Amino acid sequence: MNNLNNNKTEELFDFDKKTGKLVIGTDEAGRGPAAGGVFASAVCFTEKSMELIEKLSILNDSKQLTKKKRESIYDTILKNTINSTICIEVEEIERINILNSSLKAMKLACEDVISKLNADKSELLVLVDGNKLIKNFEYPQRYVIKGDSKSASIAAASILAKVTRDRYMEKLDEEFPEYNWAKNAGYLTKEHLDAIDKYGLCKYHRPSFLKKHFAKQEQLTLF
Repeated sequence: MNNLNNNKTEELFDFDKKTGKLVIGTDEAGRGPAAGGVFASAVCFTEKSMELIEKLSILNDSKQLTKKKRESIYDTILKNTINSTICIEVEEIERINILNSSLKAMKLACEDVISKLNADKSELLVLVDGNKLIKNFEYPQRYVIKGDSKSASIAAASILAKVTRDRYMEKLDEEFPEYNWAKNAGYLTKEHLDAIDKYGLCKYHRPSFLKKHFAKQEQLTLF
């Protein structure tokens, strides 16, 4: 099984290598929830070794890994890459919308990584997970649909973003335990919606994400 995992990890690294560039992968976590900020990470593997491939044998799209597995390789990614993680908070999400907030977080994370690399612009390529390019970005970039299952740098970025955001939501849960964010991470589970109906919104909620819910509640009260 380990050999199969290693082969998958090598495929992820080969995807980046075939670009012929120094790759920076970027991905976000938290576009869908109705509470908390949106996070994006950028990751550049400046060196690759068989030892690192072994340590990252389970590397994959963060959504395909359990929380325990994501946590198990989080520190390895941090220590073996040039990386950055950025959060755009609720107030800005409400002001510029969630897509623009996600792309802004990616942009800032990538620019931070690039500032730490001793490389010319012509040597670099940013791989963006999804089907959108980063706006107002001066460096070469390419989007990769389902990139977190194809590229090592994007997969690593997806794990950093997801683990960092989950930890952040656990902190917010300590402040507002009634919404159980440690478990639902701000997604609109039935339990979360019931809590919103009971306690109302707090400062970490995204009101624009709840318009349909409140419209439905209002409609129900008419009957």
